[in-house]
Amino acid sequence: MENTYLFNESNSYLFQSLLKQYISDSEKAKWKLVSGQHWDGVILTQADYQALRAIKHELIDFKGFLRSWNDSGYGACSGRWSGIKCVKGQIVAIQLPWRGLGGRISEKIGQLQALRKLILHDNVLGGSIPPSVGNCPALQTLDLSNNSLTGIIPPSLATSTRLYRLNLSYNSLLGSIPVRLTRSPSLTILALQHNNLSGSIPDTWVGTGYNSYQLQLLTLDQNFLTGTIPISLTKLSLLEQISVSHNQITGTIPDELGKLSKLQMLDMSSNAINGSFPSSFSNLSSLVSLNLEGNRLDNQIPEALDNLQNLTVLNLKNNRLSGQIPATIGNMSGINRLDFSGNNFTGEIPDSLASLTNLSHFNVSYNNLSGAVPSLLAKKFNSSSFVGNLQLCGYSTSTLCPSPAALNLSPAPAEAPKHHHRKLSTKDIILIAVGGLLAILLILCCILLCCLLKKKATLNQKSGKMGAAIGKTEKAVPVAGTEVEPGGEMGGKLVHFDGPFLFTADDLLCATAKIMGKSTYGTAYKATLEDGNQVAVKRLREQTTKGQREFETEAAALGEIRHPNLLALRAYYLGPKGEMLLVFDYMPKGSLASFLHGK
Repeated sequence: MENTYLFNESNSYLFQSLLKQYISDSEKAKWKLVSGQHWDGVILTQADYQALRAIKHELIDFKGFLRSWNDSGYGACSGRWSGIKCVKGQIVAIQLPWRGLGGRISEKIGQLQALRKLILHDNVLGGSIPPSVGNCPALQTLDLSNNSLTGIIPPSLATSTRLYRLNLSYNSLLGSIPVRLTRSPSLTILALQHNNLSGSIPDTWVGTGYNSYQLQLLTLDQNFLTGTIPISLTKLSLLEQISVSHNQITGTIPDELGKLSKLQMLDMSSNAINGSFPSSFSNLSSLVSLNLEGNRLDNQIPEALDNLQNLTVLNLKNNRLSGQIPATIGNMSGINRLDFSGNNFTGEIPDSLASLTNLSHFNVSYNNLSGAVPSLLAKKFNSSSFVGNLQLCGYSTSTLCPSPAALNLSPAPAEAPKHHHRKLSTKDIILIAVGGLLAILLILCCILLCCLLKKKATLNQKSGKMGAAIGKTEKAVPVAGTEVEPGGEMGGKLVHFDGPFLFTADDLLCATAKIMGKSTYGTAYKATLEDGNQVAVKRLREQTTKGQREFETEAAALGEIRHPNLLALRAYYLGPKGEMLLVFDYMPKGSLASFLHGK
């Protein structure tokens, strides 16, 4: 009588191993008929099978993604087990991102000797990183970012000599950066941002033997790191990105950083770095973004900075830089974001800056600049880009520059005594009278201007006190850098952020509109203003919006966000009957969705 094999998912691992060795092809066919499953012909090694069982046991599968990890090991190497890949019966990859997995990572992970990728980012894993991960000699990628991991970074991770991508960002890791990681020649990406790391950045980035360092990306921002910028970083000749922002780093910026010819992004913002702006930075020919905001840099900007022809972002906001703004910056044709606000710059704004056609953000507010703002810059950017410079004029209707004619005629009364020895003619009397009248008008204008400035300063002080009081009660106020104006004949309130042009509430409400699309949150229009400019306007549905206070708070927060890949909010309008409009730049080439879906 023929044997018939009936199996289910409770069969033991050992039984399946024997089954593979002894059953015939015809009997395998009967397996398919009876069980309804395909025989994959591959059996996991005993060590890998036990490791996976232990890993599953310590994970909390809130959404049931690990149901396919059966107790028999069947199908693990044929794609039936979620997130598992193997070669010749050995696990080479565990990839389970965005699965909502909780629990912790098992120490048994170190038994997977062929493991190349361990990718568990964007889950809710807790506990510490098992040091046994370093026992996986073939490990190339370890990505545990966006979890709730605690404890220290195990130095044993550097034991994996093929590890090239290590991402532990957005966790709650403590302690210092392991020195052994700085001596890993295979490491290409080291991302440790948004943790609770402390201590100094190791100054041990040196080669070992004949191995050359491959590190290209180093992100350590949003930690509690102290000390200085290590000079040994300059030995990493392949570095393309360094980010150490929002730490407690002190000291000066090493001139040797100018040797990193492949560096594209350098962010040292929000630290306590002092000293001068390194002149060697003019050698960073590949640099695209330089952010040194919120430090204590002093002295002047080097004239040779225009060598950085690939630079698109230069942010030196809130430092102690002085001297004049170099006119050579006008030669950096690709730059689109320039922020020199909150420093001690003097002199005039160079006319050459008006030739930067790609410039979309410009701010020189709160310096000691003087003279007239170049007309092209004054038209392109609103007054928030220039305020705080008492001797700067020509950027708004309230800061008009003095008329040259008035300045030439005003000394006329002083010349009158030259003619007091002779009889004055009718022409002389008329000229003296006109000169005196102009002088009186000029004096009155000066007095009026002083009163306006004094009144504005008083209003600013009251606004500051009111903002502090309102901040305690969580009331919404317009953010710095906005312009608020009444809603014209229609009523309401229009709040501007920085943008290429300004308009009134009446201009907006009387614009020609064309519907671009609708969603559950509202309707998007293409609005053409009377002067021919076009903007995109989104009218929010009343059923989906919050109260006016919450709307203004959230709109003000959105108005501060500026990123090259995000559409900037230019203004918002709050109507007398609760209408809520958001104004963006109009993109004539369509949206990302139209390119992705071919609409």
